[in-house]
Amino acid sequence: MACSKAAVMQAAVSLPESRCTSAMWGGSTSHMWGESLSKTCADSGHRKVSQIRGVRADIGTGDVEVPGEHKGGIRGTLRKVLLAYSGGLDTSISVPWLRENYGSEVVCFLADVGQGVGETEGLKDKAIASGASKFIVKDLREEFVKDYIFPCLRAGAVYERKYLLGTSMARPIIAKAMVDVAKEYGADAVSHGCTGKGNDQVRFELSFFALNPKLAVVAPWREWDIKGREDAIEYAKKHNVPVKATKKKIYSQDRNLWHISHEGDILEDPANEPVKDMFVMSVDPEDAPDTPEYVTIQIEKGLPVGYNGNKLSPVTLLEQLNEVGGKHGVGRIDMIENRLVGMKSRGVYETPGGTILAAACRELEALTLDRESMQMKDTLALKYAELVYAGRWFDPLRESMDAFMEKMTETSTGEVTLKLFKGSVTVASRSSPNSLYRQDISSFEEGSGIYNQADAAGFIRLYGLPTRVRAMHKHGL
Repeated sequence: MACSKAAVMQAAVSLPESRCTSAMWGGSTSHMWGESLSKTCADSGHRKVSQIRGVRADIGTGDVEVPGEHKGGIRGTLRKVLLAYSGGLDTSISVPWLRENYGSEVVCFLADVGQGVGETEGLKDKAIASGASKFIVKDLREEFVKDYIFPCLRAGAVYERKYLLGTSMARPIIAKAMVDVAKEYGADAVSHGCTGKGNDQVRFELSFFALNPKLAVVAPWREWDIKGREDAIEYAKKHNVPVKATKKKIYSQDRNLWHISHEGDILEDPANEPVKDMFVMSVDPEDAPDTPEYVTIQIEKGLPVGYNGNKLSPVTLLEQLNEVGGKHGVGRIDMIENRLVGMKSRGVYETPGGTILAAACRELEALTLDRESMQMKDTLALKYAELVYAGRWFDPLRESMDAFMEKMTETSTGEVTLKLFKGSVTVASRSSPNSLYRQDISSFEEGSGIYNQADAAGFIRLYGLPTRVRAMHKHGL
């Protein structure tokens, strides 16, 4: 199958940032990639400069006849591209860029994974004004929490000791939805606004590969000549793209139901403390209430189902705990992490509700899991987190590990009460009908007679035999 010469391009990359929320970034650039990952192939699925005439585009106010040939663009031809659209500067200018460089009809897709109230307002008009033929929104919140967040929570997946994988979990569900929408609307390619330095390009594209390897993938940041925020704004002006962005460099932020991340600006220097007004989901612990608040989390088979006696849907539960935790300054972390592409980066994360739920699940397992099971679960949790962080959500390995986690936590049912105070989460009580803790055995007082303290002497002699033999050898005994 012949491919267009434009399929191999020198790539320009920018924005040392792992997310795709380009609306809030202004960074520098560096050349890193030698070839573009996007390919334009000449067959029915990826059409060459074609004889398609009279292409119709739905621009939201009715169908418009586009006369003449579909001639393709500077780099090749893709008939229809589904673009992951946030409404930020980068994805806004991606619309005319795709039309200009690939001659594509561009369909903008927005996944609602809980970005926040008002975040999607006006984006349809903006997308259409930028040159998109359609603007599609899908509410993925319930699926996101139930099928992506909760499995990670049950697994105890934490990346590099701190990160609760908020962005990492969101990318595969967005990619899955894009593959479905691309099929529904007949798109032959998908596109994202991720930079060539970040993790998200990998997460999106591995998901595309796993779910539909026939789709072409276009990553503008790895191809275009735009070198930073000023260039992007100039390109927007030139192509009449409506943007409110300024040339001032500010934080890059990515928000969903689970967390919000902050990167860039002063955070690029690890020596700088985050400023107080940067945070969104949580108050400064110094300003949190002077009275602690207790919350009791109900858990069934390793998954949270409610709190303070009220059973709630996954989304409602997380929303309410975000509010409660945020009020007490819970869930802030500041970390240096190792990106998948090899560099270190600094991120500040707010995960108030997630921090509460993770603490509750962990504490309940202390009652319901034996030592060997807990150690094995903790060992696999590290690998599970690594797979999710690296974009390998749809790998058979993660799916198999998920089956292990489900089996391992089938007895993890009960309640955990946590104390929230000035940014801290501490356990106050825990209980389970499947608890392996026996007070009559553990008590310093004589109990049921199951445990005979005199038996410990023989156990210690046998357990300590290797230690004793080494010492005898050392002393010539």
